[in-house]
Amino acid sequence: MAVVLKGSEEIERMRVAGRLASEVLDFIAPHVKPGVSTGKLNDLCHEYMVAVQGTVPAPLHYAPPGYKPFPKSICTSVNHQVCHGVPGERVLKPGDILNIDITVIKDGFHGDCSRMFFVGEPSIQARRLVEVTFECMWLGIRQVRPGARLGDIGAAIQGHAEKHGFSVVREFCGHGIGRRFHEEPQVLHYGKPATGLMLEPGMTFTVEPMINAGKPGIRELADGWTIVTKDHSLSAQWEHTVAVTEAGCEVLTQSSGSQPAPALAQ
Repeated sequence: MAVVLKGSEEIERMRVAGRLASEVLDFIAPHVKPGVSTGKLNDLCHEYMVAVQGTVPAPLHYAPPGYKPFPKSICTSVNHQVCHGVPGERVLKPGDILNIDITVIKDGFHGDCSRMFFVGEPSIQARRLVEVTFECMWLGIRQVRPGARLGDIGAAIQGHAEKHGFSVVREFCGHGIGRRFHEEPQVLHYGKPATGLMLEPGMTFTVEPMINAGKPGIRELADGWTIVTKDHSLSAQWEHTVAVTEAGCEVLTQSSGSQPAPALAQ
């Protein structure tokens, strides 16, 4: 499948979808606290997306080849859960870290982003992992410009994570996005500079590093979706959707509640 380049009107629609996805995270942030279940967070987000925004929750019933339909409207990944956590009866407790991954469809285009949340006061290691993963995402985004290569993104992320003693999940990566949830190219979060596909204006894709406190190994739970670390170490992920522009890069999934880029990636 070839990379689908977007024109200005398509980028504008993706800008709208991206902002709306980020606004779901703004909305749910006050509800992330000890005692709430991940299922309740899902229900609140679903109602907000459908009734308030008029968007479609892209994960609901999503079924790529080899998978059974995803049963919920958001992904909630807690502590050692890496990604694709299925919301349910699990109740958040003080010290947990939580990734909420939101993808909405608006006027035929997808907006996809995720954030980490602290439930109460995290451990020193948990806070550092979340901070470094956020820095990794932004250092990757800062490589995005015409003429750069996908390997530049992965190398920046991998170098920063490993410098801090963390590891990069290999099996999952960023992806092209637009009218389809997952398009080309695949955006690896590890690699070598000056390798891989050359970036050009009109490309739109996610940068979403998954960083583990321990080893990079993962496994899938019996639900067929939730991915966890093999060694039960903590994992963190942040995600933005970006567009390659003539001048460089535009982050499409920002809203009033988005955390600003860290100083080292300004």
